[in-house]
This record gives sequence, C-alpha cells and structure tokens, in this order.
Amino acid sequence: MGKPTGFIEAGRENQHKRPVSERVKDWKEYVLPADPKELNTQAARCMDCGIPFCHMGCPLGNIIPDWNDLVYRGRWDEAIERLHATNNFPEFTGRLCPAPCENSCTLNMDVYGQPVTIKQIEVSIIDRAFQDGGVVPMPPKKLTGKKVAVVGSGPAGLAAAQQLARVGHKVTVFERADRIGGLLRYGIPEFKMEKRHIDRRMKQMEAEGVEFKVNANIGHNVPIEDLRKNFDAIVLCGGATQARDLKVPGRELKGVHFAMEYLPQATKVQLGDKVENQIHAKDKHVIVIGGGDTGADCIGTAHRQGAKSVTSLEVLPKPPLTRAANNPWPEWARILRVAPAHEEGGEILYSVSTKSFEGENGVLKKLKLVKVEWVPQPGAPPKMQEVPGSEMELPADLVFLAMGFTGPEKNPLFEKLGIELDARSNVKADANKMTNVPGVFVAGDMTRGQSLIVWAIAEGRTAAKGVDQYLMGETSLVASIQ
Repeated sequence: MGKPTGFIEAGRENQHKRPVSERVKDWKEYVLPADPKELNTQAARCMDCGIPFCHMGCPLGNIIPDWNDLVYRGRWDEAIERLHATNNFPEFTGRLCPAPCENSCTLNMDVYGQPVTIKQIEVSIIDRAFQDGGVVPMPPKKLTGKKVAVVGSGPAGLAAAQQLARVGHKVTVFERADRIGGLLRYGIPEFKMEKRHIDRRMKQMEAEGVEFKVNANIGHNVPIEDLRKNFDAIVLCGGATQARDLKVPGRELKGVHFAMEYLPQATKVQLGDKVENQIHAKDKHVIVIGGGDTGADCIGTAHRQGAKSVTSLEVLPKPPLTRAANNPWPEWARILRVAPAHEEGGEILYSVSTKSFEGENGVLKKLKLVKVEWVPQPGAPPKMQEVPGSEMELPADLVFLAMGFTGPEKNPLFEKLGIELDARSNVKADANKMTNVPGVFVAGDMTRGQSLIVWAIAEGRTAAKGVDQYLMGETSLVASIQ
C-alpha cells in the first residue's frame, strides 16, 4: 500500500450528489464526478489488511486493493487494466452495484462503518479511461470459425458476448426489445445511469466483432430451430423478468401497474420516442409497493414527472441503523439504507400490508392497508400477522408493484429445446453454466434468480469460459471467483 496510515489520517467521504432541488427538474445522473484530490485521499485509505475481504464481497473477484493503490499513485493507465481484468463493464457496476465489497471492507468492521469508497474509485477509473481514450476495441487476433448466439442483452449477455468475441468466436446477440441493454436500458432510469454508457460499449463490442439484433424474440419472430441450425453454441441470458404480483381485491382497477410497465416508458421518452397512453405521475398520488431498488427507481421517476405525493410501502419492519448481533461483518449488513430517490421526498411506511385497491367506475382511488407485526417462531422464520384495529386508507391515483421477480418468463424455448428447470423455475446449469442440453448454456438471473449486476457479469464471464472450453477443448478465458 502506498500510504499505510491513510485510513487513520482521513475519514470516508461519500459520493457527492447534485442538490435535490436541481436534480428532480431533469433526468441527468445525480452523482457528481469526484474531485481528483479527494479521490487520491480516499484511495489512500485502502489499508494493507493482509486478507482483502473486499474480494469475498465481490462476485467478480475485482482486485480492489491493487487499483486503489494505483489510483493513489496516479498510475491511471495501470488502474484501468487491473479493473478490466475482472470486470467488463465497471461503468455499469460503478453506478448501479450496491457495493457488497464495501460491506466486506476491513474498515467496515466496527459499528460506525467507514469502508473505503470502492464504488466511487471504480467509476472514476473507468470514466477517466473513456475520457482519455484508454478504452479501445480488443478484436481477436484470429477467428475460430465457431458461431455463438447470445439470447438477451443485459449485463450477463453483454459480458458473455464480449468475452467470446475477444477469443475469436463470431457472436450474435439477440434482443427482443427495440434497443440493446435489457434492464440496463429500460429498467434503470436515466438519472441513475445515462444510456450513453451502454451505447459507447456497444460501439466497442461491434468493433470487436459482436453483431446485435434487436426486435428479435426467440421462439416468436425468430424460430428456435434457426439457432440450433446456425450456431455452434447458445447462451441464454434472458433474465428473471416475471414480476411478482399482488392478488388482492381491486387489482384489475385502472391505475395499478407493474413497475416494469412504468419505468421503460419513462426511459423511452427520454430517448426521444413517442409513447402512446404513457403512464405518467404528474399531479397524482403515487404509491410504490416494494422497498428495493426497483421501487426507488419508481419513486425517483414519479418525482421528476411532478407527482402530487409519493409513498413507499414495505411489508418488513424498519431495519436498524447498525448491525445486529446475528449479522456480523463481513456479511452483507442488513441495516437501514436510504436511496437518493428517498432523499427527494415522500414517505416510507414500514410493516404494512395491502388489503385492497378501491376505486370508482373502474378507476383506482385509494388503497386500504393494515399494519403487521412479525412474530418469532421457534426453528422457523418469523410469522407475519395483522395488528387488530390498525387499518388505514391512503389516496392513490397510481400504484406501482415493485416486489421483485419470481424467475424467468415462460418461454417456448425451454420446452422446445428440452431444457430442465429447477423447483424455482430457474434454468438448471452445471459449474460451466451448461444446461442439460449440450451446447446450450445459461447465465445471469435466468439461472440464479433475481440478483445483482455484479453476479450477472460474473455469470456471463463464467458461461463464456464454459462455451469456449466446449467449442475448442481448452480456454484462456478468465471467469470470476464464484
């Protein structure tokens, strides 16, 4: 380490954000670039801890202490090489990952939680590399003559495609939407990650030989048989996009929507598309059911559209401010986290359950709730039960269901190819990410279930290694630490 006493001399300085009053008026990213001098100080806080537990927290196995030290020393060219060695898209993870590496940082051991600002340093490295022209295409030295189809263009699909193209396979990425990116494109609002970051990576990948095909829905307008006939291997990266529903009285009322009906429309408008009958929050009472990232994205979007009020509902209790005794470091800390969207206004109600949606003439007007408590059960998870006499009502013009995803959508591809699913309807795979069908691989949420972007990229890299081994008998590709 360049400065062994850095963590003693300086405290953690969180990423700076644009003022709420300013950022809710536009759709630009809310995080400000780091000051170079401040970044140097923060990188110097990475201590020579002997066992870098940040590696344990990162599914990609990012070599975090190395590039922290390189930033401290001002060796930016080497820092981006070290970062890219394990992560194809640090500009995505540096903006969107919840940073489990920071949870595992040795400086996060105590209750005060002062880990190194790993995420901020990561995104600063890649943004500077793009700015300085340090991110260039890496086409293969020779072609293998093998063709690989990648189905789905989210982070898993893009990672698999880039890895496979760089070792000489002809890769075609099929995306059912009208633009490349999967949930990166249409599930993440512009204010969290501007889509120019996807577009410039696409240009690099195209220069490396990747072909992108949009509006290509396998099993619908693209015959499954064509994939088997025209490609030597297939990598399924369709995600886990089957949204969890809330089947209570009034679910059919106009105004109740899945989050993924709402968020893509807002992004399309920002990209210049005309959206007919757009779901819009202007001057409306908005309720978001679900306290995760997708719920926060709905909240931030509603604020920017001019909602009259925004309320977030969470069925679980309010998390503690510090780790509980049964949640020790370096586990993921189950503590209260406030998303930037929550800073922008609105209210969060914890330990509440929706009883019904109420309306008039088929149109949503209000929501009926009840408070709940979680009662401990010996040898079993806590049991939820309603609190008598705690019923309440909230005005509601729009309700967005953001309660997570239950698995991959049902696809004729599975039955047609004879692909086995597990008990949770995820695609089964071996250690190399190959399904029970030879030559057909899977990566990302389609096999893991709903998870983090770092896991998606890690899975894509692992699948690429498996495909290369399958096609060539050997491989030089590096996967992750899974």
